[in-house]
Formats: sequence, C-alpha cells, structure tokens
Amino acid sequence: MASSMGNANKSCIDNLIAARKSLKLNLEKSRAIGLALEKIGPRIDEINQRLPSLEAAVRPIRADRDALLAVGGHINRAVAPAAAVLKVFDAVHGLEKSLLSDPRNDLPGYLSVQKRLEEALRFLGDNCGLAIQWLEDIVEYLEDNRVADERYLSNLKKSLKGLRDLQIDREKVHLDGGLLDAALEKLETEFRRLLTDHSVPLPMSSSSALGEQACIAPSPLPVTVVQKVQAILGRLIANNKLDKCISIYVEVRSANVRASLQSLNLDYLEISISEFNDIQSIEGYIAQWGKHLEFAVKHLFEAEYTLCNDVFERIGLDVWKGCFAKIAAQAGILAFLQFGKTVTESKKDPIKLLKLLDIFASLNKLRLDFNRLFGGVACVEIQNLTRDLIKRVIDGASEIFWELLVQVELQRQSPPPPDGGVPRLVSFVTEYCNKLLGDNYKPILTQVLVIHRSWKHEKFQERLLVTEVINIIKAIEQNLETWMKSYEDTSLSNLFAMNNHWHLYKHLKGTKLGDLLGDSWLREHEQYKEYYATVFLRDSWGKLPAHLSREGLILFSGGRATARDLVKKRLRSFNEAFDEMYKKQSNWIVPERDLREKTCQHIMQAVLPVYRSYMQNYGPLVEQDPSSSKYAKYTVQTLEKMLSSLFQQNPGRYGSFKGRQTSGKFEVVDLRRTASAMV
Repeated sequence: MASSMGNANKSCIDNLIAARKSLKLNLEKSRAIGLALEKIGPRIDEINQRLPSLEAAVRPIRADRDALLAVGGHINRAVAPAAAVLKVFDAVHGLEKSLLSDPRNDLPGYLSVQKRLEEALRFLGDNCGLAIQWLEDIVEYLEDNRVADERYLSNLKKSLKGLRDLQIDREKVHLDGGLLDAALEKLETEFRRLLTDHSVPLPMSSSSALGEQACIAPSPLPVTVVQKVQAILGRLIANNKLDKCISIYVEVRSANVRASLQSLNLDYLEISISEFNDIQSIEGYIAQWGKHLEFAVKHLFEAEYTLCNDVFERIGLDVWKGCFAKIAAQAGILAFLQFGKTVTESKKDPIKLLKLLDIFASLNKLRLDFNRLFGGVACVEIQNLTRDLIKRVIDGASEIFWELLVQVELQRQSPPPPDGGVPRLVSFVTEYCNKLLGDNYKPILTQVLVIHRSWKHEKFQERLLVTEVINIIKAIEQNLETWMKSYEDTSLSNLFAMNNHWHLYKHLKGTKLGDLLGDSWLREHEQYKEYYATVFLRDSWGKLPAHLSREGLILFSGGRATARDLVKKRLRSFNEAFDEMYKKQSNWIVPERDLREKTCQHIMQAVLPVYRSYMQNYGPLVEQDPSSSKYAKYTVQTLEKMLSSLFQQNPGRYGSFKGRQTSGKFEVVDLRRTASAMV
C-alpha cells in the first residue's frame, strides 16, 4: 500500500513539473507574441489607413458581374470618338505653317489647305460634342453601377464640364487656336492687294476730248485676276465674310473711279446755291457737266457695272448690283445729280432755260444707260435723285418759257436806250428765239413741253411752241412802237426806228424764225428801215445845206463887203447848227456796221458837196479876214472825217442791257429786270 502511495505522489510531482514547464513555455511564447504584436502595431495602423483605397480598388470585384462584363464595351465606344477627335486636332495643328505663309506665293495651294482646315474644324465641331457625350455616358454608367471610385468620377466630371464649356464658348477659336481667323485675315489682305494692284485710273488725254474717248475693255481687271478674286471670295464667303469682301471691293474700286475723275477738276460740282448770283457765273460749268457726266456713265460706271457682274455673278444679282450701287454713290454720281439740282434752284433767267434744256438733253441722252445701270432696288437713291432732277428741269424750263411773253411785255414800261441803239432786249430776244427754234433746242424744248403737259393730262402740239415764239416777236414790235413814241427828239426817234427795223430784218432773214414770220414781214421791216432813214436824214442833216444859201451874194466890187458879211453870217449859222447836231448825235449809235457806213455816207452826200462848193466860191471872202477861223472853221476833209466817225458803238453804252458775244454763244448779263420781271 505504501508502494502504491509512493507511486501516486511521484506521479503528481511529475505532473506538476510538466505543468510548470508547460506554463513556462507558454509564458515565453506569450512574451514572444507580445513582443511581436508590439512590433507589428505600426504596420497595422498603416494597413488601417490603406484599407479605404484598397476597398475602392476591390469594389469593382464586388460589383455586379453583368456590369463588370459590360463596362469594357462602353469604355471602348466612348474612347474611339475621342481618339478620332484628337487625331484630327493634331492634323489641324499640322496645317499651321502653311496657313501662316503668304497666299500670293501659291494661292490655289493656300486655298486648298484652308479648305482642309475648314473641313477639319467642321469635323471637330460636329464630333467634339458627340465625343464628350459618349464620355459623359460612360461616367454616368460607372456611377450608376458603382464600378468606379466616386472621387475619380468627380474629377472626370469636372474635366468633362470644362470641355463642354469650351465647346459652347467660341468653339472654333479654341479648337484651332485662332488659325482660321489668321488665314481669313491673310486672304482679305490678298483680296485687297489683287484689287489695288490692278485698279488703275483711266488715262485721259484732255477734258475737251472726252467725247472722243475710246470705250474701255468690258472688264478693267485681267481674267486671271478676276478668277483669283473669285476663288478668294469663295473661301471668305464660306466663312461669313461677304460683307467684309464687299466693303473692301467698294472701297478700292470707288477710289479708282474717283482717281479717274480727279484730272477733270470737278470741284465745281460742290458749288452751292449761295456761291453764284446768276446762271452766267456757272454757265461754262454746265457745258462741262454734260461731258463729264457722259464720260463717267459710259466709261467709268459702265466698266464698274460689268466688273461687279464678273466678280460677284456667282453670288447673286442682288449682291453685285448692291455692290455697284455703293461704288456709284461713293464715286460721285450723287454729286453730279446734286449739281444739276443746284442749277434748277438758281434764280430765273432766260439763259437758265437754255441751260436747263442742256441738262435735260444730257440726261435724256443717257436715259437708257441710267435705266440699265441704276435700275433696281439697290440704286433707289440714285433713281429718286434722277427723277427729282428731271422733274425740276422740266418744271423750271416750262415755267420760264411760258413766262417769256409776259416778261417781254413788262419791259415795255422801261425807257428806250438814250443813244437810239438797239435795246438789249430786242437783240437778245431775236437771238434767243432763233436758238429756241434751232435744231439744237427746238426738239428738246418740244419734248420738255410735251412731258410737262402730259403731267397735267393735257396735250401739246408743236404749233403752240411756234405760236408762242411769234407772239414774243410781236410783243417786241409793240415795245418798239411804244419806245419810239417816248423820245422827245424826233430825229433820235427816227434813228431808233431805223436801227431796230434793220436789226429785225438783218438778224431774222434766213433764220428759222425769219422763215416762220415770212418774207412779207421781213420786207416790211426793210421798208420801214428805209423810210425812217430817209426821214432821219431829211429832218436832221438834210437841213444843214439851207444855212449855206447863196441868195444876195453879189461879187462885183461895190457889193463885196456886203457879200463878205453874208458869208460870215451864214457860215456862222452853219457852224453853230453843225456843232449842235454833231455834239448831240455823237452820243447816238448805229450798231450795225453796214447801216452805219451807209447812213454816214448819205449824210456826207447831203452836206459835203454843198459845203465844198460854197467854200470854193465864197471861202476866199473870209479867208483874208483876221478872224477867219471863226467862220471858215472846218475844212471839207475835217467835216468828212467827223461825219464818217459818227454813230460808233462805244463799249458799255448799253448800261444794264450790256451783253457780249463769246465763242458763238450768246450770253446775257442782265435783262433790265423789273421787280415783277425775271429774277
């Protein structure tokens, strides 16, 4: 039993020892684990910090299987358009060097490159939005299916929003960095250069040769230049630059027309109504105006009309006609029309009627050209100004013509010329009426009067024109009768009648007006001239020989003293009568040279033979007298010289009826206007 107890104790001790060893071993392990845990703690903290990102990276693995399988296709479809856009974008930048070069070096090549740029930009413009939309769709898919990290998706959304904003805000500028605008600017410069370098003012030999100026070529620009200009236009218009093209074209071509007109010295077109007093001050300009206007229309504007059609015909009728209208307006057609209007606004004057007819003739000559060149909506301003000018011309000319008779009758109240000459009114009206009935003015005046009457729905017949002119001449005759009676000196009245009847006969014989008045009318005035010439000579110089009577002159010795006294007395009487008549008539005139010479000859024939005979027979009786110079005052030669110098027309003698003859065209300075007469 003791043995069994001993064995039992030993077994317990062994167990305790074993337990102690085991505890000791576990304690050491625990210490080792504790030390290990103490060392791994920082790494665990690091792992804890990386867990969110790891979780995000692992999240797609946890996404829906179908979503994971479909995401690849969506990504490929979104990236492909974006890649294509990027490829084209790179190609755009590859064109930069060519498009920044000078187009004149190779214009066809430059235009071809620019067209490629435009096509690329159109592709980018059409596809950038599509590519962005695809990218936005894939982002939305990733977000909906929780396939991607939220922060990544947020950054991607921000980038896509920036692209979308750039697309909306001037897309092309941002797509090409302003390359297209730079290229278009270079094309505009080349467009201007081509026009400027080949726009040469039309040379003119002289202003007087305008009518003979040869017509210029249908197009002022060479065909090759027109083709280049059209090619540039095509590209500029494709980029909404039509207005800019027209602006450049109008600027260059209108300047060229102005340069062509500059040598003509057209400053007179700017004359205002306040810068001249009457029509005579600008009469010469009106003649120039007609030539200059015809030259401008038929040569310059005709050429511009053709060129506009050549350059812009592919764009449309309205475009090229509108372009031409701007050129015409800027080049000076409006100034021509304004000058005509200024003439119509000047004071009424008979000469103004002729000038208005000249203006009408010029406009009528160009009527078809005006209708063709300036017809249509684009030239409405030119049309309105032209119609207004024509109406003013017709109204003004008609008004002056129908007032002529009244104005002639009003002149009847004015006094006749104190020198017995031909009143300015008479010489002017005869010449004036002949002009109106001449081949140059009668057709024009008839047309003007026909148009004016048609506006009033009245008919006009040519006989009305002829009748009115004849009535004006009859009014002149009545004026002459009235003026003849107003002279206090009968001899002066006779001289006046002689002068004026001869003037009417001489200046109307063989003329249109003379033919209308008839041969009997002309012969009547010729006979009146003869009659009044005879009466004038009889009642004035014809009375002088009576002072040299031979009655009572006995030359025998006893009567010599008595005869000497009678000769002295009669010579004194003759001298006094001669001096008085010569002094008075030395202020009278006979304007027509032939009539003046004939009248002086008749006077000398009436006086000189009698005086010569008297002095030959009785002159010796007084020549020995100490005071002989008082009686034998004149020699025959002296009297002949004095009488032959009578009735000379001195400059300025007509006063307000003064006129001048210049270059075959009659000009009137004043028509002795009354307050109610022409003003």
